[in-house]
Amino acid sequence: MKKNYPPGFSYPEFAPMFTAEFFDPNQWADIFQRAGAKYVVLTSKHTEGYALWPNPYGFSWNSVEVGPGKDLVSELEQAIRTKTDLKFGLYNSLLEWYQYSYEKDKANNWTTRDFPVKKCIPTLKELITRYKPDVLWSDGEWEAPDTYWGSEEFLAWLYNDSPVKDVIVTNDRWGSQTQGKHGGFYNFADKYNPGVLIPHKWENAMTVDKNAWTYRRNARLSDFLTPEELISTIVQTVACGGNILVNVGPTKEGTIAVIMEERLLQMGEWLGINGEAIYGSVPWTRQKDTVTKGVWYTTNKDKSKVYAMTLNWPGTKITLGSITSTSKMTVQMLGASGDLQWIRAEGGGIKIAVPRPDEIKSKW
Repeated sequence: MKKNYPPGFSYPEFAPMFTAEFFDPNQWADIFQRAGAKYVVLTSKHTEGYALWPNPYGFSWNSVEVGPGKDLVSELEQAIRTKTDLKFGLYNSLLEWYQYSYEKDKANNWTTRDFPVKKCIPTLKELITRYKPDVLWSDGEWEAPDTYWGSEEFLAWLYNDSPVKDVIVTNDRWGSQTQGKHGGFYNFADKYNPGVLIPHKWENAMTVDKNAWTYRRNARLSDFLTPEELISTIVQTVACGGNILVNVGPTKEGTIAVIMEERLLQMGEWLGINGEAIYGSVPWTRQKDTVTKGVWYTTNKDKSKVYAMTLNWPGTKITLGSITSTSKMTVQMLGASGDLQWIRAEGGGIKIAVPRPDEIKSKW
């Protein structure tokens, strides 16, 4: 800051630099659809309190009155709901650092509740009532208990009286002690990927940029997940019963960086062929194979199919130690036609003959 900005430069002076002049919500919607996503979550307000909609409780600190001059939440919400079949979700940070009433409540060891009563909860209700999201992704809860935030009372309103009471889904970030205990789905920590089955529905919130959740002008190619690393994370997450929220950080001009767009479209290419093993799947009795490393399993809801996803091209043969063979069993590869030949493997499991890459629809 000392090197690049004048003495006394304050954080609010960044707002006019956020222009979003190239923001095209229809393009974003198209990218997300082609990426194979089923829901999108926009950061409507982060921990500095700046809102991407005309929040009446935000003291003019929003994208309509300072910066782009646009209701960015509304523009993306309309594009998602008119151009795609994705569910529309909104992220909201409960806390706002440096907000006077929040800092005062904090200094009082949370014995006063001016901030949640006058700012936080009214903002949440306004956001829900105005945009009617399908997902409410809460964050910024960790400093104070749920009793300070009034989470129980708000969630009672959300699920019983709000305009989205019959469709809304929420996560577990509603107080310093609530992660992994309360919520429609659990997030636990960021980039949570346990590698084992979690019995309650959960979500792995992770980033394409390994080092940041935001756009970085100084990022290098090596800082981004490769397509293989991204697919590997998806496969492991879903095999263990999770959903995955893939974060990309837009630029101040309102664009999605080309490298991030490419990763999303590569994800969509893979899902276009292998999505049957992902969408609507449920965990199998085994999450990963007992013999071949890098093989993860899912099954369909009636358990009539088992999907084995390998993270490495197996060559001409692959052994699946977790599969018990039966006389009526058939083996197929998604993206390839016909049945694959297989035999019982010594020591248990089955050994499958794998077609050449040029015999299937994609190199994946």
